[in-house]
Amino acid sequence: MKAIRFVVAVGCALAAGSVFAQSGADVVKSKGCLNCHAVDAKKVGPSFKDIAAKKGDQAALVAKLKDGKGHPKVAASDAELKAAVGYVLSTK
Repeated sequence: MKAIRFVVAVGCALAAGSVFAQSGADVVKSKGCLNCHAVDAKKVGPSFKDIAAKKGDQAALVAKLKDGKGHPKVAASDAELKAAVGYVLSTK
């Protein structure tokens, strides 16, 4: 009986993890990035296309968002930050 509960618990945990995986576009929306940025127009911050045109290193951009250096610190997981930065860099 304990083995069955364990298998069910692990299965539920794995299923829940897959539900929380978000696309970069979803992360950008949910974390409020669109308050200051737009895909192709400058707002408070540069457009996503302008950011992508600079050919920034994905790891460096993730670190900048995570550490709050030159950009307000973003409260997001590493996976969310990578997804968001990947999305921004894909808008070339």
